[in-house]
Amino acid sequence: MSRLLQACCGTFLVLSFCIPNSFSQVVNPADKQKSSSSESNSPDQRLPTWQMPAIDVYGEAPLREEDRIGDYAQPRWTAHRRFGETRVYVVPKGMVEFEYWLIPEKAKNGPTNWASQYEVEFGLPGRVQLDLYAVAHKTGNHDELKMDEQKVEVRYAFADWNKIPLNPTLYLEWKQESNAADHAEVKLLFGGQISPGLHWGSNLVWDHETGGAIETSNEWTTGLSYTLADTKFALGMETQLALVNDRISPGVRSPFSKQFLIGPSIQFRPLPQMHLDFAPLFGATKDASQSKTFVVLGWEF
Repeated sequence: MSRLLQACCGTFLVLSFCIPNSFSQVVNPADKQKSSSSESNSPDQRLPTWQMPAIDVYGEAPLREEDRIGDYAQPRWTAHRRFGETRVYVVPKGMVEFEYWLIPEKAKNGPTNWASQYEVEFGLPGRVQLDLYAVAHKTGNHDELKMDEQKVEVRYAFADWNKIPLNPTLYLEWKQESNAADHAEVKLLFGGQISPGLHWGSNLVWDHETGGAIETSNEWTTGLSYTLADTKFALGMETQLALVNDRISPGVRSPFSKQFLIGPSIQFRPLPQMHLDFAPLFGATKDASQSKTFVVLGWEF
């Protein structure tokens, strides 16, 4: 196991014990007065996002998932991943969530590449989010999954929700993979609400390989989601456009390959603390994969 993975695991253990006791939910004075004798709303207790009281600032939201919650007055729907490939904002302070990802990517002329990803998300103070990943890969149906990749991600939202148009958030990620060069990834995350129940996200992405072929990918992802059942079921679509090239020789890079994928996006929430996302994307250009599917199972603690 690499030093980076050991460090990630150590950080996870420390944060797992510290966060539930270190962060407290800020309760509105009115709510606190109403429940001063209630242990469940004690200001010293960390509340999961589905139990956080709505912030009575903008009036009653049409949907419960659009209630404003937490220190950043963000809509409840932003506390959990809404799309497979597109991120929106940060999770609330004090939130801890585990996600399992299954990502099969089918090449047009070749076997399917499988990625099995394990992620833990931490909501930190100051509109900061920390994510730790461990990823296993295999090619085809006969290879065994090998845990050969680890990633560290940090997000920073520039302001509380809706204080800045489009809710810009900076995303930085470092990826270390066995027998391959490291990757650095920078994203600008945007997102918001078009109308009651209609939510969107969009990311500008720069992914750079630090060695080997020094591949660079310039990407634009989008997601659109409409709530069919409040806090239960949403249906939408996602797109991913990537312009990818690599180094041919010092100072000379190959022409960009143009990869565009598009497909439906579904979120199902059978339990308040659980979300299941399914986004099968299909290649629409000759350089794109035949398909790339995201299956994400999340559980908030």
